[in-house]
Amino acid sequence: MKNFHSQLLIFALFIGISAWSQETDQIIFHPSHEPLKANAPFSDVVECGNMYFLAGQIGMDHSTRTMVEGGIKAETKQVIMNIKDVLAQRGLTLDHVVKCMVILSTMDDFQAFNEVYTQYFTKKPARTTFAASGLARNAAIEIEVIAIRPQ
Repeated sequence: MKNFHSQLLIFALFIGISAWSQETDQIIFHPSHEPLKANAPFSDVVECGNMYFLAGQIGMDHSTRTMVEGGIKAETKQVIMNIKDVLAQRGLTLDHVVKCMVILSTMDDFQAFNEVYTQYFTKKPARTTFAASGLARNAAIEIEVIAIRPQ
């Protein structure tokens, strides 16, 4: 009887792992919802199971394809609006974000960035923040996120 229970447990684990892997095996590289980014060498979002990995966003107004003016606060707000737009295309919101990676061009902008960021990410997702020089389009900030759709 003990051998039967062991075999039954192994079978149940196999079925569970098989079902889990079937859900997460499919990786979808979504095209951009913005026609001007159709030929970009990256996806705005990659979906794997119930996880969504968004490409980094900078403070570009995508309707004009120009960087917003007004410094770190204006760029941070635009970055978050861009993230919201990408999430909305998948039926998600900022409340679905579980991880943010923030890249600033200088840590001198940390406090001003945080003033804007905390207004939008009220669920307090996990976050990594660091500074790096040479962001795309001479941006002051770039943010990439991971979101999860609850099942």
